[in-house]
Amino acid sequence: MVVLIKVLQVILALSILILFHELGHFTFAKLFKIKVEKFFLFFDAGSFSLLSTKNGWFSKLFPKLKERETEYGIGWLPLGGYCKISGMIDESMDTEAMKKDPQPWEFRTKPAWQRLLVMAGGVLFNFIFAIAMYCLIIDIWGTSYLSNKDNCIYATEVAYDLGFRTGDRVISFDDYEPLDFSSLQMDLIRRDVRQIKVLRDGDTTSFYMDQSKLPELLNTPGVFELAVPFVVDTIPPQSPNHDAGFMRGDRIIGVDGNPIRFVQESRKLLEGRRNEVVPVIVLREADTLTMQMKTDTAGLAQIFVRMPEVSTRTYTTVEAIPAGFGKTFSTIGGYLKDLKMIAKPSTGAYKSVGSFIAIGQVFPSAWDWYIFLNLLALLSIMLGVINLLPIPALDGGHIVFVLYEMITGHKPSDKFMEVAQLIGMGLLFVLMVFACGNDIGRLLH
Repeated sequence: MVVLIKVLQVILALSILILFHELGHFTFAKLFKIKVEKFFLFFDAGSFSLLSTKNGWFSKLFPKLKERETEYGIGWLPLGGYCKISGMIDESMDTEAMKKDPQPWEFRTKPAWQRLLVMAGGVLFNFIFAIAMYCLIIDIWGTSYLSNKDNCIYATEVAYDLGFRTGDRVISFDDYEPLDFSSLQMDLIRRDVRQIKVLRDGDTTSFYMDQSKLPELLNTPGVFELAVPFVVDTIPPQSPNHDAGFMRGDRIIGVDGNPIRFVQESRKLLEGRRNEVVPVIVLREADTLTMQMKTDTAGLAQIFVRMPEVSTRTYTTVEAIPAGFGKTFSTIGGYLKDLKMIAKPSTGAYKSVGSFIAIGQVFPSAWDWYIFLNLLALLSIMLGVINLLPIPALDGGHIVFVLYEMITGHKPSDKFMEVAQLIGMGLLFVLMVFACGNDIGRLLH
């Protein structure tokens, strides 16, 4: 059931984004009176489609749609979608149509600036969609973050190797002062940090970032674990410590003679101690008490601790609009930095490239509108940025050719465009196989 929910979310999200992207091309083509022959979600490889306004059962139910200039439909191959524009070399590779005399309603006969806008329309609509999603999210839920200034790190093995210690509070990465604790790992990766400054045991300590550790940092999730003080919040009735005398606000600072500061440290001390009574030191306001803490059959105390507060800011609808723009542009900037790292083999970032399997894994196992809309916005930005890459089969490749024509005054020949399109499609196929291979490798491990 969990897999089904994830699959449905992926299909719905990608369908929305593909339709919106192709709508960008479609809108500008219609604006400049260019004929659009097909508008399809998914590919109708082999001319077979699940739904078409020109053929099959759907056209019989709605015969008037058959008279429309554009054929709308849903293909059977869920690897994207396309908008077939007359007089343009695209995924359809309809070279026969290009051999005919150019017509005034075709893409190839229009001015270069109009063709540029048609090709950029998909990316533009992706970014507009992301802005709209972030504006909506911020208007409804506001923005939330875990304050870096009020929290400190529990050093995992990777964090320790980098130079961090349990209890460190990050002051700065070079000249940048992080605000959100949950973004520390991404900030450290994206900002090409050289010097790290932390507050350690009341003193300021600086150390240098070892760039050779970047691949491990990239491919290890949860490097910076939140250090949670062992402060009692609630004790459920089924807990062995329900009547042990603990009170809300008690802070456990010692377990079995060992001083502790955080919950994570207590776990190591309790590991393997099942159905035992363990002496603990408790700080209650100004008093220090010695108490007995019991463990259950799994070696757990079943005490819920007080979690750090999440800072939340609410916005009016008017305030949410510039905040949505800001969130979009900062996300675009962050993703561009990610692509830059992927292009450097030494970082090992290429190992994180994934396909539909990786996308499916980020969706939650239960429906959550907040997460779904955030992922929609993020994926829309990713789709837009990827399509700007100067690969012939992508929008970015076509944009480069049009810009070349506008600068030099020389238009690439149809034959050149056909060859470039084939090369681009080949590169995309290799990239897709590589991404799927990464996903399968991660699943096997």
